[in-house]
Amino acid sequence: MLTSKTVGCVVAVLLMVLACTAVSAEPVTIPVTASSPVPSRFEAWEDTAGTATLDEVRQLARANWQALPSGSATFGITSSVYWLRFALQNQSDESLNLIAELAYSQLDDVVFHVLANGKVEQRFETGDGRAFYPRQVDHPNMLLRFDLSPGQRKTVYIRVETAGSMILPLNLWRADEFFAAASNEQKLHFFYYGSLTVIILINLAVFLTLREKLYLYYALAISGYLLFFASIKGYSFQLLYPDAPEIHARALLVSMPVLALFSVLFCRQLLRIPSHSPKLDVAIRAMIGFEIINFVAALTLDYNLAIILSSISALFFFSLLFVAGPITWAAGVRAGAFFTIAWTPLTIGVLATAGRALGFFPENFMTEHAMQIGSGLEAFILTLALADRLYREREEKIRAQAEALRIEKARNEAQNSLNEALTHDAVTGLPNRNRFERMVNDQFEKDPHGHYMVGVARITRLDEINRTLGLNRSERLLQRLAGQMTELARNLPYILRVHDSLGREELVYQLSGDTFGLLVDASQVNDNFSQLNAVLRQLSEPVVLDSLAIELHPRFGAASYPAHGSSAAQLIRNAHVGMEITPHGPYETGFYSQEYDIYSESRLTLMSDLREALLEDRAELYYQPKFCLNSRSVTGLEALVRWNHPQRGWVGPTDFIPLAEETGVVNQLTRWAVERGVRELARLLNRHPELTLSINISARDLGSVGLKGWITWVLEQYQVAAEKLTLELTETAAMDDPEKGLGALKALADIGIRISIDDFGSGYSSLSYLKQLPATELKLDRSLLEDIDTSESARLIVGTAVTMAHNLGYEVVAEGVESEQTARVLTDLGCDRLQGFWVARPMPLEDLVAWLSDQPVTDGMRAE
Repeated sequence: MLTSKTVGCVVAVLLMVLACTAVSAEPVTIPVTASSPVPSRFEAWEDTAGTATLDEVRQLARANWQALPSGSATFGITSSVYWLRFALQNQSDESLNLIAELAYSQLDDVVFHVLANGKVEQRFETGDGRAFYPRQVDHPNMLLRFDLSPGQRKTVYIRVETAGSMILPLNLWRADEFFAAASNEQKLHFFYYGSLTVIILINLAVFLTLREKLYLYYALAISGYLLFFASIKGYSFQLLYPDAPEIHARALLVSMPVLALFSVLFCRQLLRIPSHSPKLDVAIRAMIGFEIINFVAALTLDYNLAIILSSISALFFFSLLFVAGPITWAAGVRAGAFFTIAWTPLTIGVLATAGRALGFFPENFMTEHAMQIGSGLEAFILTLALADRLYREREEKIRAQAEALRIEKARNEAQNSLNEALTHDAVTGLPNRNRFERMVNDQFEKDPHGHYMVGVARITRLDEINRTLGLNRSERLLQRLAGQMTELARNLPYILRVHDSLGREELVYQLSGDTFGLLVDASQVNDNFSQLNAVLRQLSEPVVLDSLAIELHPRFGAASYPAHGSSAAQLIRNAHVGMEITPHGPYETGFYSQEYDIYSESRLTLMSDLREALLEDRAELYYQPKFCLNSRSVTGLEALVRWNHPQRGWVGPTDFIPLAEETGVVNQLTRWAVERGVRELARLLNRHPELTLSINISARDLGSVGLKGWITWVLEQYQVAAEKLTLELTETAAMDDPEKGLGALKALADIGIRISIDDFGSGYSSLSYLKQLPATELKLDRSLLEDIDTSESARLIVGTAVTMAHNLGYEVVAEGVESEQTARVLTDLGCDRLQGFWVARPMPLEDLVAWLSDQPVTDGMRAE
């Protein structure tokens, strides 16, 4: 049976247990001494519902509280509310000013409760979800100021709620120690921010100077870092928008995709990923697209979701760029080495920061500042990389400029060589025609009213000398001649001289390989060119080369300004004409005269006009009768080509026949004349069956293919007998190619066509060849008949020619008979037929028809 004493003991024990239990619900007291640091221990409780009041929290049993002796806790991203508590007791003899710090600026809502003697003595609300001010301390972290009297004990409860990471680093400071540490920390922070700002400004300046996007991307990437760290440390909230917590929350979210986006763009261009690693570039471009989406999400999504998305993005983004460096480094990109080294500490820092935010890593100095340290190292190393790049680009630019200068120098040398080649002869070194024409034209422009002469000299035997002596020796000859000409010209005061850009004197110019030129100021000539004549005679003397006296046979020509032309080219041309065809007077030089200038521009187009006229049958045939002395009648006609040009009027045969011979148009002309003549002869034969037709042909016709076939076809086409057609050609034409010409003539004679030797007596005759020709007629040239009326010797020559022709079996036709007396003499000498103005002038077909109808047959001589 229990005694009263026993019961009393039991009650006393129960009271003691209850007292111990009640005491144990309070936090462990942290003693604070006068000099030792204040330990940062606390206890934490998770309020999952987030509805507990201070009184309810105070009633919690100790078992509900988690002791955190390290003074720091990280609970990751959570929607729970956390309560923290700690108790301090002043064991010193002086009052203490203390500061409780939650050293994480991203906590949305923080409420401090300070209890003394079981009562709430102080309550303070703060957090970055509220306006920054008022705060007890002007600092981004969550701070509470309170004091302790000697021996006093106080308990602090802290309610923390946040939408981001629940990071709770608690620090307990004496006030003076806190402000000293905060000052030092801010100096480090703002040194970091200042360094980033300088890097940004430098890269923007480089971008504005070079206009390279690489530097802009880097400046924007560093700006993203600056915004990120300023936001996560709370300085942007404190300094820029303290009354706008919603902007502060979004600024942190936006900074992460900004720094990622521009870092990727910078990396892509710095490492030249598109050209060195196309597969990696696909991933880079995908990351760029993802960061753009992340940027939009940061502005629109829920804060917690946006934080999670940015954290995941950061892991992939930094991992990708960490791989990009080694890949491009292995591909030979020098910047890849810098990038790999720079990105390693930053990647580590990012991983540590992300792990801390997600609650994977504890809260400590390294996890808190890892990314900041890594970004600083990365910025420093990449700045070195950009400096290296700029240095190398500068070196490459210098090398490129040096190469450009070398190329420019080589180009200038080549240009000078080309100019020298274009303006000077390669053999003699004399200025060439380009220089001469420029000099002459410039002089005419300076002195348009002056009197000048362009002189040219041509070495006519140069081709022969080249073939005989060889090119090397002939070039030496030209060099010696050029020096001689220059020296002689230097002694003539009226030879115009100029100096080129190198100071070389120019007097004599080489217009072509064998032709030289100079300009004479005729107004200064007062010796009637006697001194110049003496110089030219001296140049005509043989030149001694290798013990050989070589005759050069130079020819000289001149043209006067302004009488013979107003430009250098025209005067050079006229000087050549004067040298070639103008008869020389008392001078060594042939002066140009328009009277002897047979060359004209119209002659160049005359043959094309003639071809066209023949194709369109716009030429005409005039017919000159042949009078037979035996029958006293007209028995033949000679067809003569006449051409009325639509612009030039009547063009004489002497103007176009020689050109037709030279150009080969004579073949077309002959065929046209045969076809037209035979056609019109067929018309005449109906009333005058005794008529024959003579048509002139040339040596070129004898060499043409198909002449016989063409004539045969024409005769058959118009049903004209072959013996009605006579082909006339000069004795010299027949002798151009004797073998070929003789064969062609015999082929024509074999089909019955008559052959006539025209202009007999005007040139050299080979009787041995003449007797081989299948000719039936010989025409005496008009030059034999000029004085036959008065000269016995002329009559003797003609008589001998007639006798010889008859002995060879030829009929004799005398052309150019213009008087009855000449006709009677030729009759007495035995000539067979006459042709000339005494009989009739050449006339077109219609006039011929009328003329033939009016001709009676008489026994005497007849005249027109």
